[in-house]
Amino acid sequence: MLCRINLVHKVVDISDDFPPQTISAWPNPSAATDASARVTELLQKLRADDPAWILLLTAAQIEAQFRILAQRGGGATLPLYGIPFAVKDNIDVEGLPTTAACPEFSYIAKTTAPVVQRLLDAGAILLGKTNLDQFATGLVGTRTPYGAVPNVFNPRYISGGSSAGSASVVARGQVCFALGTDTAGSGRVPAGFNNVVGLKPTRGWLSTRGVLPACRTLDCVSIFALTVEDAALVASVAAGPDEDAYSRTPPPSALTKRLPARPTLGVPLQPKWFGDTKAETAFTLACAKFEAMGAKLAPLDFTPLFAVAALLYQGPWVAERYAAIEGFIKENPQAIHPVLRGIIGKATQFDAVALFKAQYKLAELKRTCDALLAKVDALLVPTTPAIYTIEEIDANPVELNSRLGTYTNFVNLLDWCALSLPAGFRSDGLPSGVTLIGPAWADAALAEFGQRWQRHAPWTLGATGKPIPAGEKALPFPPAQRVRVAVVGAHLSGMPLNGQLTERGAVLAEQTTTSADYQFYALPGTVPPKPGLVKTGRGAPIMVELWDMPVEAFGSFVALIPSPLGIGTLTLADGRQVKGFICEPWATAGAREITSFGGWRAFMAETARANPPKS
Repeated sequence: MLCRINLVHKVVDISDDFPPQTISAWPNPSAATDASARVTELLQKLRADDPAWILLLTAAQIEAQFRILAQRGGGATLPLYGIPFAVKDNIDVEGLPTTAACPEFSYIAKTTAPVVQRLLDAGAILLGKTNLDQFATGLVGTRTPYGAVPNVFNPRYISGGSSAGSASVVARGQVCFALGTDTAGSGRVPAGFNNVVGLKPTRGWLSTRGVLPACRTLDCVSIFALTVEDAALVASVAAGPDEDAYSRTPPPSALTKRLPARPTLGVPLQPKWFGDTKAETAFTLACAKFEAMGAKLAPLDFTPLFAVAALLYQGPWVAERYAAIEGFIKENPQAIHPVLRGIIGKATQFDAVALFKAQYKLAELKRTCDALLAKVDALLVPTTPAIYTIEEIDANPVELNSRLGTYTNFVNLLDWCALSLPAGFRSDGLPSGVTLIGPAWADAALAEFGQRWQRHAPWTLGATGKPIPAGEKALPFPPAQRVRVAVVGAHLSGMPLNGQLTERGAVLAEQTTTSADYQFYALPGTVPPKPGLVKTGRGAPIMVELWDMPVEAFGSFVALIPSPLGIGTLTLADGRQVKGFICEPWATAGAREITSFGGWRAFMAETARANPPKS
């Protein structure tokens, strides 16, 4: 038997007192009975009048999930064993109804969506299905007959949507994570409004088979969690190749990429705030914190991005929403939320010619937008430019909803990925979120930088007021592939060319010396002054710095090295061999040998003492 939530048409205060539920802090049960009892106890605390839920499982159904896991060998080796989670009610789970927040549309799913099944197979325990803007069309969380989902910090305000319920139950500690969907920002806007992490993956990395489409070519399954590492762990478990036509596998090494130690982040040159000065102030403060952690902010003209965003609802892509429920909307138009009827009804205004013209326009804009993104390491935007009360949304549902998608609508159309992060609170006590945006398959890079932000500006967990648990967990992505490079001269720390390393994300690993097989020379006529290191079999140890550089940046670095210098293999004092600077022997003719100084820094210091600046 299913425990169905009664239909409500009023906003319900969903404040409650749950402890924060993070995967890393979830107690490791000593036995399956302990895990089952803990989840069942959690289930019993959930309230039947909570509009964040459309459907709750019963205690018997929870026990059945644990029995299945026991038959498969128990939880010792399962990464998510006993972890409670929820799914948005446009995602299929075998034997449960999928309503998409439209009771008349409801059907019993015959199979479980692969993205859910992978989580169940990893030991996660499903508690129920969450409320949403009907048919996943909206960024507000109010377009549902199951009751508007209020903001967890102030019930007068919207929760954001369409994945309203998923964000709400994570923010309040009712589950450790929840699945949503994201077509125009549905996995990011509610994350920003409820002080949680919202991961919008690269399209196709998580299968959308078994997900009722909104716009099938753009849809993504998104993840809500309280920390970056929890969201990344869930993504790594749920992702994988699938027979879905839109499923994709990351290119080789894609998930090993990272942002530089001091990245350049593109921010809007002329940001839109629609009069919300509190949102503007909060973003300005967040930007200052990003700069304090070493990021460089580069203002960019977002005009082409906004032009892409306009295509989503003003162009023929709205026909995809119509196609997803064509038969139902023809036979049951009155069952559709009136605002949605007006939006989806626009689909009949477009024909195939309009579709192709829009695709051509998108292709042109994408070239421009990709070039814009290539100027920086990632984009940094406010997750939304404003927030509204439920009353304001009810009075002006279309225009205000459109404003909320200002910094989200273009991402899926451009085949980019995004990560929404908590960024403190506004002066009115409401959360402020920021979003990192990168190209397709930058998921691991954004997560790693997001974790750096989490470390630099730690947030309280959702609406619980509790701090992030101590003991940061490693991200579940392959380590970044790096080349260790030994530098001996102008690239040393503090030297003129050191920026060629740092701007490529290279990190200083250690200082050491070469073996005693090298002679060292000051090359004449070089600007800035440079040394030459030559292996002759006689000489002395020479001081070097070892820098770890991302593999993908190594080629561009080598291309900067002028003759007679080059990159070869150096032998260190302890016998290790690394890539490093070498010099062609012919260039040392007439050069001053400086081997006795033991390194370039000592030589340059002596040169400065011998040639003090003239007053």
